Amino acid sequence: MTDQQLMAHAIELAVKNVRAGRGGPFAALVVYDGRILAQGTNVVTSTNDPTAHAEMVAIRKACQKLNSFQLTGCEIFATCEPCPMCMGAIYWARPARVVFAATRADAARVGFDDAHIYRQLRLPHARRSIPVHRLMRPEAQAPFREWQRKADRVHY
Repeated sequence: MTDQQLMAHAIELAVKNVRAGRGGPFAALVVYDGRILAQGTNVVTSTNDPTAHAEMVAIRKACQKLNSFQLTGCEIFATCEPCPMCMGAIYWARPARVVFAATRADAARVGFDDAHIYRQLRLPHARRSIPVHRLMRPEAQAPFREWQRKADRVHY
């Protein structure tokens, strides 16, 4: 399938998702070698899961199919520019590329504005709208020491 066909399919999924009342107007595909490996739609409201964005759903399904935590050689097609959470997951999954249609400004115009998150991440922890506090840093080094000693650890 071409990039345009893949994106048209994703957009159709997003429209169907809205009509079905399962969640927001977003869909994503994980594609390998021009074929859809997995697809996801936003199901945040129907699953009561704030992480159930289309990209996250598609990444989870694809990783299960591949039996891998990485999407090496895969591509992600998203109907909208991925939010900060989804971009974090995308970077961890390491696909070959991301293709998106609508921009985050387009999403903001209909009520899906993640600009607040971007602004918050630039602030010192204590000044964020949800204050973040560090506690027991020295003690929290124990899991890292264990990780470093583990001979059979899986690097990612």
